[in-house]
Amino acid sequence: MTAQPRIERQSSTCPHDCPSVCALDVEVIDGGAIGRVRGSARHSYTAGVVCAKVARYAERIHHPDRLTQPLIRTGPKGSGRFAPISWDEALDRTAAAFRQAEAAHGPEAVWPYYYAGTMGLVMRDGINRLRHAKGYSGQHSTICTTLAWSGFVAGTGRLAGADPREMTESDCVVIWGTNPVHTQVNLMTHALAARKTRGARIVAVDIYDNPTMKQADLALLVRPGTDGALACAVMHVLFRDGLADRDYLARYTDCPDALEAHLAARDPAWAAAITGLSVAEIETFARLVGTTKRTFFRLGYGFSRSRNGAVNMHAALCIPAVTGAWRHPGGGAFHSNSGIYGLDKRLIEGLDLRRPGVRVLDQSQIGRVLTGDAEALRGGPPVTALLIQNTNPVSVAPEQELVKRGFAREDLFVCVHEQFMTETARMADLVLPATMFLEHDDLYTSGGHQHIQLGLKRIDPPGQCRSNHEVLTGLAARLGAEHPGFAMTPRAIIDATLRASGRGTLAELEQAEVLDAQPPFERAHYLDGFGFPDGRFRFRPDWGGVPIAHDGPRGPVAALPPLPDHWEAPLAAATPEHPFRLATSPARNFLNSSFTETPTSLAKERHPTVMIHPEDAAAHGIGEGAWVRLVNQRGAVSLRATLFPGLRRGVLIAESIWPNDAYPDGRGINTLTGADAPAPFGGAAFHDNHVAIEPLPH
Repeated sequence: MTAQPRIERQSSTCPHDCPSVCALDVEVIDGGAIGRVRGSARHSYTAGVVCAKVARYAERIHHPDRLTQPLIRTGPKGSGRFAPISWDEALDRTAAAFRQAEAAHGPEAVWPYYYAGTMGLVMRDGINRLRHAKGYSGQHSTICTTLAWSGFVAGTGRLAGADPREMTESDCVVIWGTNPVHTQVNLMTHALAARKTRGARIVAVDIYDNPTMKQADLALLVRPGTDGALACAVMHVLFRDGLADRDYLARYTDCPDALEAHLAARDPAWAAAITGLSVAEIETFARLVGTTKRTFFRLGYGFSRSRNGAVNMHAALCIPAVTGAWRHPGGGAFHSNSGIYGLDKRLIEGLDLRRPGVRVLDQSQIGRVLTGDAEALRGGPPVTALLIQNTNPVSVAPEQELVKRGFAREDLFVCVHEQFMTETARMADLVLPATMFLEHDDLYTSGGHQHIQLGLKRIDPPGQCRSNHEVLTGLAARLGAEHPGFAMTPRAIIDATLRASGRGTLAELEQAEVLDAQPPFERAHYLDGFGFPDGRFRFRPDWGGVPIAHDGPRGPVAALPPLPDHWEAPLAAATPEHPFRLATSPARNFLNSSFTETPTSLAKERHPTVMIHPEDAAAHGIGEGAWVRLVNQRGAVSLRATLFPGLRRGVLIAESIWPNDAYPDGRGINTLTGADAPAPFGGAAFHDNHVAIEPLPH
């Protein structure tokens, strides 16, 4: 008789780069494998729901192609030819390469490069401890949040907002610039609960008719980069029709009279010509939010990923300040709660060792950095050694041709610590096998809700996989880098961090599973004042002094409009040679370049495509499924066309970041994206690229 497997449900936290940071219940089978993954019903935001790709995580964690042993390159860079090597030799060689780079050009020649392949604080951010201990080049992390956070904090003064669970108390939920059906399904859980229990209206503002738009009562299809015009016209109507909350404006905002005068010429007809919406749609939206005090503005990242993205975010954020929606439960705005936690990360990141004057390099400009651009190098030495964790820049970074050229340099040493043989790993000199989230201990916070959570080791990793922390401690010992964090276990670091932050202990968090850090209603809704010295919301931002990290290259700050407006950013206009606006929106079954290796995700996404309006397709002789080439000054990409009427003419949508080798010429979609620094403090304008589209011969 065959013994039945022993299945235990263990708690965990999703590690991926998503605002939802879902609390999980994981089936652990016989202590060594996992089965189904579910959202935790005990977590007040996750509410028992998880996206389909994480639900089938067993496909990823037990994938036969996982890296399980250290590898050394034996062929030309990018050839994929590697041989096994011991951990000791791999770490010895990496340390020797770092010492060689430092001896030749100084410690800034070494660049530890990372991002959000895991959102666990110990495993994601521990690389900075090595950076600071050695004085290696810093990293200005611009690839995701910079534009959005700049725009939001320009108005509020801090990165926090209304409790996202309050959506269930709303009478109107505005989902602006995000497609949560694809990217954060829990947001839809709470919005749909408001519709079911309160009859709430759902409004979606986006650039194509995606699944979230299909769920909306009012779907507003705008041209990319025109959200500021829509917001201004809405506020024009609010002032014109007596729907502005004059008392709130006088008590809580900086210059309501100047704003009203400024908006007098920005009526719905003006905005309709810019956005592609009808005057009636704009009037309907304005009346809805003006007469529905419990309107919750859920502002996403997507509409900030234009060169005018910070201005667009700020303009949309101004609407609930005009209506006074912040006064009400279920009203106000939310983008990210990343600013509420107050965790002391000195131990995790080695912040006590941070050295003044060390250059900081722009993450999005890695192609320019590695190809010797003096401005990108900030006048310093070349980067001749890289340590890469938690990211895949040869797929995801802008200006892919430059990125590839930089990684192909023979004088560049690259060590990549990864779970799969990504395109970045294939360009490495040494590849080290990494654990996944159920194979190590970590601590998590969320941008999309308000909980501090744990993700503890539940199974052993396969083969010789080691965690980020183990790799960093191994390198530190060989490089003479000293800090107490290198001698501690992840559990000890978590416990010490919680204690230093006044957030209890590891034992207490392990018992409780989550810690709710949501500020009181009055603070979350800024009823005790916005985060500026005078306590007032800023309609007139100090764009050069927005209180967020801005230690990298700046865009044209002086050109930003002084009040909410439609701003045509430099480099953002179409040209006769490149008339189409291309946005690279998220796919449902991939997450950046993660899950592109799992069978079910691959089967559901099938192959790279670009959406084109049928009338544009007809004008260019393009049929359904035809091969086309997208071209701009940065390069060319070949993929299949999908005829799609749910976007404005002149707009193209290419969902997801497929691996480069999924394209016939090996050039992925980020070949076409730019790395110039938008205002005010940089960022990656992934949805703001202009291209030509050409049919290819059959």
